[in-house]
This record gives sequence, C-alpha cells and structure tokens, in this order.
Amino acid sequence: MEEITNVMEYEAIAKKKLPKMVFDYYASGAEDQWSLQENRNAFSRILFRPRILIDVSKIDMNTTVLGFKISMPIMIAPTAMQKMAHPEGEYATARAASAAGTIMTLSSWATSSVEEVASTGPGIRFFQLYVYKDRNVVAQLVRRAERAGFKAIALTVDTPRLGRREADIKNRFTLPPFLTLKNFEGLDLGKMDMANDSGLASYVAGQIDRSLSWKDVQWLQTITKLPILVKGVLTAEDTRLAVQAGAAGIIVSNHGARQLDYVPSTIMALEEVVKASQGRVPVFLDGGVRRGTDVFKALALGASGIFIGRPVVYSLAAEGEAGIRKALQMLRDEFELTMALSGCRSLKEITRNHIVTEWDAPTLPRPAPRL
Repeated sequence: MEEITNVMEYEAIAKKKLPKMVFDYYASGAEDQWSLQENRNAFSRILFRPRILIDVSKIDMNTTVLGFKISMPIMIAPTAMQKMAHPEGEYATARAASAAGTIMTLSSWATSSVEEVASTGPGIRFFQLYVYKDRNVVAQLVRRAERAGFKAIALTVDTPRLGRREADIKNRFTLPPFLTLKNFEGLDLGKMDMANDSGLASYVAGQIDRSLSWKDVQWLQTITKLPILVKGVLTAEDTRLAVQAGAAGIIVSNHGARQLDYVPSTIMALEEVVKASQGRVPVFLDGGVRRGTDVFKALALGASGIFIGRPVVYSLAAEGEAGIRKALQMLRDEFELTMALSGCRSLKEITRNHIVTEWDAPTLPRPAPRL
C-alpha cells in the first residue's frame, strides 16, 4: 500500500474496509449535504498573510484547555459507535489521544462505557452528553463520568431531533447486533431497534428530550461541578445566552453538517461567536478540519482549539490505534509547519492579521478608476 501522507486519504481506505451501512453512517451529512461540503470548502476561501524573517527554530504548540495542559490545540471530537469502525473502538481512540498528549471527547453513544475508557490509563477526557427524557438517566450518567475521572461535559444542544440523513434511511441504519451503547446497557437503553427508516432517528425520537432549553443548562450545573461546554452554537445571540447560562466554553459546531442543512460552515460562523463571547469563555470549533492549515485558520479567527471527528473514525477503521496516532501526528506536523512558514513561534503569536478573508476590507485603498 502506498504511504499515507495526509488525513484525507484514510477516508477511501475506510470506505473499502467497512460495510456500506457503517461507512455511510459516518460519512453522511443532512439532506442535500450542502453544509457538509461547505464545512470543507469554506476553509479554502481564507488565505494566509505570512510574516517572514522571523526566527522559527523553536515552535511551541502547547496550550491549556479549561486549565488542562495539552500538547497541541487539536483534540478529538465525540463520534458515536466507534466499535463499528474497529473492534477496539473507543479504547484505541483513548490510547491514541493520551499518547498524543491531547483530549478525547467520549460520545454518550459510545460502544465502550465511561468506566472502560477510563481503564485504558491516564489521559484528559471530556464526556459528550445527550439529554434523555428520563433525567435520572442523565444524572446517573454524569455522575459516572465524574467518578471515572472525566474533566468536562460537552453538552450537545443541536439535536432535539435527529437530522435527516438519507443514506441511513435507505440503509435502514441500526447498531450491529453484537454491539451496544455501553453507557446505557444497564438501563435497557443500550439497544437500537430496526425501524422503517433510520434506527437511530427512531431511537432519538423515543429517548432524547425535545424540550431541552437554557434552564436545563442551569439544572446540569446543580448536579455536577464539571465545567460545561455548550456544543452546537452558531450565532452571536446564542453565544451571549450560553455565557449568561454559565457555560465554561463554547464549541462552534454544526454536528458535522448532520443536523440542519444550509447552516454556514463552522469556520464562517466562528468569528461572529468569538466576537460575541468578548473573551469571557474560550471558543472551540469542529467541522471540516483536515489540514494543519485549517487549524491555523481557526486559531487566527479566535478559536482556542479545534476538534476532529470523521478523520478519527476513518483512521481507526483503516489502522486502529496506530491509524489515529498517525492522523494526529500528521495534523500536528502540518500545523507546526504552517506556524513556521507564517512566522509564528507560539499560539499567542497567531493573530487575525495572519489571514485574509473575503469579508475583510481591502488593506490598501485601490486607486480610483480613471474616467
């Protein structure tokens, strides 16, 4: 096999290896998949303004997230049911994140439990939470995550209902019979029934609370001391409400373009959210990051870090833990090179002036056309 030289190459390998139902579940976006393409395309409309003749012999990519030291501003987003991709599933992801010195976010709908993931060894881990109709289930789950040493809750707020993912409907997607949603196994919520459309859509309709509102963000703070990241914010208005509600941070996310189609790409929504946050809480981004240059662009627009989702699942499917390690290393190396070639030696040196976007005013007044 030819050597893999960037994280995008894992997708084709995963597609070859995985059953169609599984690959389509990971790969799909909502409806026309316009936002899915836009998450990627939007990055290509941001260009660099590199600064030259700066001593870049030492590059420091270290940062802190909610007070936790990590080796780079590249973290792992929550993605569901990873054992569909590889038998080691979330165990492999946890070990790869830990080896890379970064944060893993475990999905509520993982095929390994919070306790199992904690058992893989040390590491900084966040827990992504879906709010079930039964609040006792939620309270129990949060308590278990806390006990297992998870350091923050990433509350997904863009999924009162599941987005329309047409491949899942065509494939009648359901969790393979030998797997369970491990965090819910003892609660009789671990299995997904076959449905006439998407088994997951039916599961969500039956279990996930559509009435979720800002008051629940406050309720969550009464049952846990863990910091809460609000995941799925795309507007200034909701940013201000999140800060008011006591969020410790915001994740600008459109759920991998799997929920509402025709929302902007996350990189295009980022600056609006950063400005509205007024520096009161850190803002993170997920969606469409595939290159070190993408990471740099997000930081230049004010993000404190980024999360990657699909590249983790694809590299896991291709090569297990080693695949994820390699994907993280490639992104790290590309990001380091982008910093060096832009003249930035540390994350704090990455500024808005290092990029130019379509919506920036031209820096030089253009000569008036002669009449």
